[in-house]
Amino acid sequence: MNRVSLYGRAAWLGLAAGMLAGCQAPREEGRTVVVAIENSPNSLDPRVGTDAMAERIGGLIFDALVKKDEHFEMKPWLATSWEQPDDRTWIFHLRDGVRFTNGQPLTAEDAAWTINSLVDGSLLTSKSGAFAQVERAEATDRLTLTIRMKSADASLLFNLSDGLFGVVPKGSGKDFGRAPVGSGPFRFISAEQDKDVVVERNGAYWGGSPKIERVRFAVVPDAVTVALELEKGSVDVASNELTLDMIHALDGRPGLKIETGQGSPVMYLNFNVARGPLADERVRQAIACAIDRQAIVQAVWRGQARLADTLLPAGHWAAAPGSELAHWPLDPARARALLEAAGYKADKAGVRLRLEMKTSTDETTRLLAEILQQQLAGAGIALTLRSSEFGTFYSDVTAGRFEMYALRWIGSNEDPDIFRYAYGSDRFPPKGGNRGHYANPEVDGLLSAAASTTDETVRRAEYITVQKILAEQLPGIPLWYPNNEVVHSTRVVGVVPQVDGSFGFLREARLAP
Repeated sequence: MNRVSLYGRAAWLGLAAGMLAGCQAPREEGRTVVVAIENSPNSLDPRVGTDAMAERIGGLIFDALVKKDEHFEMKPWLATSWEQPDDRTWIFHLRDGVRFTNGQPLTAEDAAWTINSLVDGSLLTSKSGAFAQVERAEATDRLTLTIRMKSADASLLFNLSDGLFGVVPKGSGKDFGRAPVGSGPFRFISAEQDKDVVVERNGAYWGGSPKIERVRFAVVPDAVTVALELEKGSVDVASNELTLDMIHALDGRPGLKIETGQGSPVMYLNFNVARGPLADERVRQAIACAIDRQAIVQAVWRGQARLADTLLPAGHWAAAPGSELAHWPLDPARARALLEAAGYKADKAGVRLRLEMKTSTDETTRLLAEILQQQLAGAGIALTLRSSEFGTFYSDVTAGRFEMYALRWIGSNEDPDIFRYAYGSDRFPPKGGNRGHYANPEVDGLLSAAASTTDETVRRAEYITVQKILAEQLPGIPLWYPNNEVVHSTRVVGVVPQVDGSFGFLREARLAP
């Protein structure tokens, strides 16, 4: 049923796109590249903006102090080097010769102003929480930034990295996001809510000027419309904006190309372990044994996803080797035995347990839930599905009004402190993302120790132990990492999808001759 409905929509899209193919609209005049985005950024002030579009567009306008490499370790960027004379002091040496797009030199005073405005209460922003352990930042000299900490915080570097942080000019106030000035590869031109954001290349960029002259990020909230606009030629690029059936329908279309790359976001299944049947880890293990993850990847993701053993992205420096983790391969008989051991006997209909899964109205998530419903039935678990619009769904899971749900971690799972945020007993909402109210004193101790040291060898050992415990107790099940899918017109070349799903490919992409 799921395959038929999925491919049926693809056929409809192919027909609609084909009807428009013969009357393509002219591409936008000049040297502008049009990128479809699903919504306007909530703010282009990097100290305030928190949604995906704010971080992705902001990453082109601003520079961070450090940059994540392919293993999510921190490398020099605006800061060419740094040291820690003690656990509560960080000293950063900034790159000389960097200028904001208004011509003003970027100095340590600008970096200090940016950080202090996040911790002194002058801005109302949820990003302040990431800098809660910062006491103050100060410019020791023109290119030396010193950050004084209240207590050790190993996640500070991550919070100063690309996508999460950007240096703004000293004196930038509450309205800075209306006309932002950064030092990144592109400079801000204009923005209109629910319409577009326009940027132009920074010809004086210290890291090398981009080859694309101008980019217009056009707000196109409907995925079908995005696909049709790509066919018409009024949109040049759509990065992770389309469902895979739509991408399949566009594959091979004249004038379009599809780029696929590994992604770091992870989809996961989460359980409410505070009460009811799911408080018993044998029930959670039974669910894991009843799920055929690879079949779901093939049916829903068309094979464009990789199975996950942990929340951390593949290749992450702190990720535990899969060989060291407990695995729960598809085994309905084992699932039934685990339920039997937990005291759940089969009734006359073969049903041992009834559970409810909450989902949003997102099409892919609903398809996933329908397949899970069918698979869990093989173990004697009757799964009821309850779908609601995202706001209601998210409010319910945050308040603990659920038994199980599926979501994805985007960006935050690149920092191993995600385990404390998602499973620390001091991180129940609203203080964190431990929505299932999992509590384990051993895990808490390991996570606290890992967060208070910057010794990567020690941190990795502690995080690996945490991952081993989580893989056995299963307060949640990491499912898979969806690939990054970028559809673009052939007039744009050199598009390389970024593992974090960002728009970083626009730094190197160019228009065809």
